Amino acid sequence: MLEIVENFSSEGYEDILNSHGGKPVHITEALERGKKTGFIAYSYGAERAYILALDDGGDLMLCDGLVRSVMFKASLKGMNCIEFELSDEGMYENIRKLKFLTGDSRICGNIGRFMNGCADCKHK
Repeated sequence: MLEIVENFSSEGYEDILNSHGGKPVHITEALERGKKTGFIAYSYGAERAYILALDDGGDLMLCDGLVRSVMFKASLKGMNCIEFELSDEGMYENIRKLKFLTGDSRICGNIGRFMNGCADCKHK
């Protein structure tokens, strides 16, 4: 069973933590039977969350779950915007397939739309 849990240790993530200029960075990991299958690194600003690194192993559904976990946490803080600051340009492919971003934009400006997007699915 897949679990998405926050990791409070910096072990193994030192490069990510050091490359973001001292911003407090949070790490959430995807675990399958206790084995890490992916992660997302993010931070919070005054008005938006920033996704700094992502490893979904090429799994589109895992990418969706990891990004939505950050969206959920940001929405709990009253934020409605996420900015992607990924250094790996290849990671944007899945993010755009999932329609978190359109065109060349790096900003997802309506978290509520994504969080409620499937609310009517059961009626279809």
